[in-house]
Amino acid sequence: MKFLVTGGAGCIGSVLTEKLLEDGHRVVVFDNFSSGKTEHIKRISEDIKIVEGDILNFENIRQAVDGVDAVFHLAANPDIKFQEGMSTDKDLKQNTIGTYNVLEAMRQKCVSSIVFSSTSAIYGEVGTKIISENHAPLNPISLYGASKLACEALISSFCHMFGMQGWIFRFGNVVGSRSRVKGTTVLHDFISKLRNNPTELEILGNGQQRKSYIYADDCVNGMLVGFSKARDTLNIFNLSSGDDITVNDIAKIVISKLCLKNVKLIYTGGDRGWLGDVPRFNLDVSKIKALGWTPKHNSRQAIDIALDQILETGQI
Repeated sequence: MKFLVTGGAGCIGSVLTEKLLEDGHRVVVFDNFSSGKTEHIKRISEDIKIVEGDILNFENIRQAVDGVDAVFHLAANPDIKFQEGMSTDKDLKQNTIGTYNVLEAMRQKCVSSIVFSSTSAIYGEVGTKIISENHAPLNPISLYGASKLACEALISSFCHMFGMQGWIFRFGNVVGSRSRVKGTTVLHDFISKLRNNPTELEILGNGQQRKSYIYADDCVNGMLVGFSKARDTLNIFNLSSGDDITVNDIAKIVISKLCLKNVKLIYTGGDRGWLGDVPRFNLDVSKIKALGWTPKHNSRQAIDIALDQILETGQI
């Protein structure tokens, strides 16, 4: 098969591209390289077609979709954090409108299969409840979560109106050796702060935020299992490690990896790190497991391996 991977030079997209090649498929990588990196796909650059373009440019994506069998749509705003003074339409444009452009281009070019990277942020706050895919109501508390939920609605409507088929994966926090641009993951944030000042570490919120993490390779394998085995018009899966870890525990792991001692932890206060941050979530992954997928790493192991790789490659 021939696949288009939007955001194919990113953390997840580049791992996915490599896996698709290993499985004997042809791949077109579509990326504007605002956060994706050429070094992520350098090793395989001769085996793929690279299209530098933006999903907000309809003609760009329309041309890229032509002739492919399916689209893995991963291109999106990579930074979910919102801070005062930021534009409120960034997620709307880069996530929702971009996804509409992908879907409309697919409709026009008669491409009927889309695999989409969604997020746990669409659920909003549910307390200590373990969240299954049929949780309702969906009440996102961030612009990022709202935009991704709108993307899911668009995919559902295109699938049911125009004979398409969709696979939606609601990710936990994805970490790996190619984790997103500087400052957009807790790992990069902590490493950067400790290298600037090894005697103290600022932690956003109270450090008790508890979330689920998944290693990028596990994430990609889960997507491919779901895509190959689920055959409904619209297929929705949670995708994470099935457990969680606190921000305080992550801080301790980072401090240990950097061989630091007596680091003073300083908290900004409150129960969340930023506006729209969901302080606690754990995803039920029994649905995707029923298809034969099992993550090789839990949240703590994913953090541990990703940290080793980030430090080894110097991607800070």
